[in-house]
Amino acid sequence: MKIATPKILPNISTQNITHKTAFFLIFFSIFSWGCTAKTNSNKVDLPYSTINPQAIQLDLHPQEEGIGGLITIDINDDDQKDFIVTKPGHIAVYNHSGKKLWTKQINIQVAGHPNQQGLPGWHGPGIQAADVDGDQKTEVLFLTKDNTLHIVHGVNGETQQTLKLSSPEGTERWEHLVIANFRGEGDRDLLLQATNAEGYRIGRYLAAYAVDDLIQEESPKPLWTRDDFIANAHNGARVADLDGDGIDEVLGGMIVNSKGETLFQIPLKGHIDSLFVADVRPDIPGLEVVVLEEGGKQKRIIPGNNSISSLGNRIVNRLAPGGNRIFLYNYERLIWETHYQHQEPQNAAVGDFDPKRPGLEIWCRSRYNEHQKPFIFDAQGKLIAKYEMDDVAPEGWTNQGVEVIFTIDWTGESKQLAAAKERHKSGDIAIFDPISGQFLHKLKQKADRLYVADVSGDWREELIVLNGNQLHIYYNSEVNPNPDHPRLWTQNHYRRSKMTWNYYSP
Repeated sequence: MKIATPKILPNISTQNITHKTAFFLIFFSIFSWGCTAKTNSNKVDLPYSTINPQAIQLDLHPQEEGIGGLITIDINDDDQKDFIVTKPGHIAVYNHSGKKLWTKQINIQVAGHPNQQGLPGWHGPGIQAADVDGDQKTEVLFLTKDNTLHIVHGVNGETQQTLKLSSPEGTERWEHLVIANFRGEGDRDLLLQATNAEGYRIGRYLAAYAVDDLIQEESPKPLWTRDDFIANAHNGARVADLDGDGIDEVLGGMIVNSKGETLFQIPLKGHIDSLFVADVRPDIPGLEVVVLEEGGKQKRIIPGNNSISSLGNRIVNRLAPGGNRIFLYNYERLIWETHYQHQEPQNAAVGDFDPKRPGLEIWCRSRYNEHQKPFIFDAQGKLIAKYEMDDVAPEGWTNQGVEVIFTIDWTGESKQLAAAKERHKSGDIAIFDPISGQFLHKLKQKADRLYVADVSGDWREELIVLNGNQLHIYYNSEVNPNPDHPRLWTQNHYRRSKMTWNYYSP
């Protein structure tokens, strides 16, 4: 593939932009946009895939509000991955073959817009599962909107423990929970997170507990608390063992260790849109965190509060240096930060999309409401490719592009791909090559949720789609070229990420 060379806009300081210049820019931009509206008469002709999914009928109302999600985990301890689906007021659990294990009608803490309604945000499942008490059986944990923690038996959903919680002053309730290992005793700890109840809600409040203390003590004391966590604006906190010592760290704009202490903090100008953890740089010990920034150095050069002044200020801030950066860092330092013309990256996928290059690549979707223009960086933060989604999307695909973008190990080869659904609709799903943008598989769907995980057991990953009140699971029936590859579930950060995903950070 011939790599496109980016056209870098000149470094224009807002201090030198006069009102007259700014209004000229508005006029010029409006005129230009009107004259260069994107139309594509060369849409890719890609027929629908003939892969037939496994279908599981769910005992759930097919309501669609963007609230609630799904995870896969071994619930009944038979070494096979099962399915948990959450929606407002409902939890449904099905085993690997599609048999219903149990359902609950309960006011589980799931939410839509996190900055207005709190965590876990769009598509966030709001549920965790692990052996948290050491009895060699899986428990399921979730919060309800009355600020109660529920621990139930994974195999049948029967209540093991309910604990009324108190949340910090200035919060509405605890909204997000993450199973963690903070004491070196396995999945026996719990991280709770809450947003501020008033204003633009961000999950700055954290509390870590030993699950045994929650179960056994009348007034359990936290291992540690914080009220200043630099959180992802649209997602709940994630945890992972970054330094390989067997203990989890808490990941956000700051890295917090198992004792609640700050290890490192990035120099944000805006806020975090999404966050990922991976071994982006194998030459550096441990794992790295990838963060996408929204906003930053924004100035109001043009006075007024109307559509013209708003448009003009957006143009000025696009031309001026500022935020909208991509960060790569670990538990002790910033490795690099970069940007593409300070365009907002918004959503990403991180993976080995070009095995000829060292490390992993970072695909950024871009913010455009229509006609998305993805750009890709290598493990050193260098721009290596960019293209327009209109030029690669198949005929009939929405011009609003893609959303819920997962990295996927679909083929079993070293090259990873990306999976996504049609944006802003219950539509089709696809697998595409992030480097070239080529769509490889298009699957006819009315996808409300998309999730990617290894459920077959051959280490390759499957596409799991929530379509109304059905789950559809797509398997790759082709021969696995690397059958002896270790299962991805053996990786700590993979297990953690598959239970803490949402729309912005799959």
